Amino acid sequence: MPRLESCAWSCSCAARGRHKPPSGDAAAKAGEMLSSSVPGPSLAVAGHGGRSPTGATTSATSGTLNWSQHLVQRSVVLFVVGAFMALVLNLLQIQRNVTLFPDEVISTLFSSAWWVPPCCGTAAAVVGLLYPCIDSHLGEPHKFKREWASVMRCIAVFVGINHASAKLDFANNVQLSLTLAALSLGLWWTFDRSRSGLGLGITIAFVATLITQFLVYNGVYQYTSPDFLYIRSWLPCIFFSGGVTVGNIGRQLAMGIPEKPHND
Repeated sequence: MPRLESCAWSCSCAARGRHKPPSGDAAAKAGEMLSSSVPGPSLAVAGHGGRSPTGATTSATSGTLNWSQHLVQRSVVLFVVGAFMALVLNLLQIQRNVTLFPDEVISTLFSSAWWVPPCCGTAAAVVGLLYPCIDSHLGEPHKFKREWASVMRCIAVFVGINHASAKLDFANNVQLSLTLAALSLGLWWTFDRSRSGLGLGITIAFVATLITQFLVYNGVYQYTSPDFLYIRSWLPCIFFSGGVTVGNIGRQLAMGIPEKPHND
């Protein structure tokens, strides 16, 4: 009997040993199942710490909106300045010996050349936005005398040059043109001194002179005593100094304006 009991006990233990799975394999399989069903720590960290596409899109949209608002504001200011300066300077050219804005001069100016202020305002907005854009494209930010006091002095000198073209009497127009050319270059050297400003000023003077020649040729208006085809020879000097002046205004307005954001 003792032998039978011991034999039965040993058989039952062997049977339980055969039915019990290895503990190491079960733990490994359970770990694999958990790792496949639950995301790893690196993914969780990336999900919490990374920048979501929605946030990036919102930030880019906000930056673009701010940049567009600044662009519109600068355009409006440049348009108003250009239109006002054209009104005053054209008045000096049309009426040399008239005192400060009589009623008949204002009515005559608006009835005969109403398109001058809007056209000059649009040109001023384009030129004023073009100067800082070219500076940024060339990688040469203009930092020479970047203050409003210098800009106001530049405007005063430009008005003086235009006033001199209408008031000064020389023996011939060539002497007047050479004098205004020297004053215009002096204005650029005093308030600009940049290669981009010089190049843009010359380009503006050339293009504006061609447009003026075309308008006078078609009888839109005319100059008295023309000596450079259909216009006065000193007119390119006025266009050059005007381009430099408006460019300085545009550069000053562009200071502190954020750059246009790029969507990556």
